[in-house]
Amino acid sequence: MKLISKPISKQEIIKYHNTFFETMIKAVVDIEKEIIAIDAELHADLEAHLLEKGSDQKDLWGINLYLQQKKENRLEYTALINIRPAQNNPDMEIQSEDIKNKINKIVNKLILEK
Repeated sequence: MKLISKPISKQEIIKYHNTFFETMIKAVVDIEKEIIAIDAELHADLEAHLLEKGSDQKDLWGINLYLQQKKENRLEYTALINIRPAQNNPDMEIQSEDIKNKINKIVNKLILEK
């Protein structure tokens, strides 16, 4: 498990933090603190790690990273932890375009192409 709070190259993530799946890396983004937890078998494990670090549940959203894909195809906004009817998200996929845009901005800021 790795907590990303400063920019890191996607190559470094692929090489050192891609433990569980061949082409996908599970991640949880804290959209308020603008940090990302990566590299666990379950989004719930990453979520628990961020909660222990002081994140607020409402700010945590699960995604899947496909860093070997083109930039426009590298994010999937789907995770079991995203099912939150109380936050108008009744599905595994994030419904809010605003939240998706925040996540995309954070990922692009912290995970560098080179």
